Amino acid sequence: MRVGVFDSGVGGKSVASAIGKALPRVEVIFVNDREHMPYGSKSPEVLYALVLPILQDLASRTDVIVVACNTVSTTLIKQLREIITTPLVAMEPMVKPAAKQTKSKTIAICATPTTLASARYKQLKTEYAKDITVLEPDCSDWSSMIENNSVDRQLVQERIDAACVAGADVIVLGCTHYHWIEDQISEATRGRAVVMQPEAAVIRRLERIISEP
Repeated sequence: MRVGVFDSGVGGKSVASAIGKALPRVEVIFVNDREHMPYGSKSPEVLYALVLPILQDLASRTDVIVVACNTVSTTLIKQLREIITTPLVAMEPMVKPAAKQTKSKTIAICATPTTLASARYKQLKTEYAKDITVLEPDCSDWSSMIENNSVDRQLVQERIDAACVAGADVIVLGCTHYHWIEDQISEATRGRAVVMQPEAAVIRRLERIISEP
């Protein structure tokens, strides 16, 4: 089986690597769109024009595609599935598991502005976090910092620390770029919060697809 992995930049490489390690018999084809980075501040209309031809090409070469971009998944996955017949596995902020796990009733969602403004993200909060305080730290510059290998460790520390001080005991990484600094984010919590990201869930979903007759 050939699995396509798409992201705006290097974030999806973390996902592709995790899939390759967990499913060694699968051929992983990774594609990104670094020319048009970052995606997190672009409108859904602009994103659709950029993403559709890339995914159509990838669909012609793969059996299933992981859309390893929370911004695209939360804003466009429904429209993309109407056009692309190859199964699309979406990645979106883990609001439901975070809400289940929190003991302080406060979680922090680290995501791009477009993800946070999406109808799907709002639906996730309404459905699963009605009685939960959801913090949304300003991570608008994180993807570019990570893409350019110029992460401001102090800035990340300050924003994560502020979320923990405000009571968050679960930190959700709602952008695959942030997976590259997961250890740094975990360190910044100083044991006050669990850091959560969806690579394991995506792998479980792929395992189910692969096992289907």
